Amino acid sequence: MDDIASQFGAILRDLRTTKGFSQEELAFRAGMSVPYLSDLERGRSAPSLAMVVDLARALAMHPSEMLTGLVINSSIQPPRRKRPKD
Repeated sequence: MDDIASQFGAILRDLRTTKGFSQEELAFRAGMSVPYLSDLERGRSAPSLAMVVDLARALAMHPSEMLTGLVINSSIQPPRRKRPKD
């Protein structure tokens, strides 16, 4: 099973090509650079929530539609992240 970033990238690429957009067109519409969009599609970067919203607007869809199809393996432990101090 692919990691979440790779899965999201594949979904994003499929949505982009279904809409008939080049990477350049989608990057322009979403207000991001083409290299960053390319990194997202290849799973090398994971988008922030704000970026998911910008991409959804550019693709004329609700952000939740972009997450449909993600496979979450609940048996995998989440990575350790820094927690904010109280």
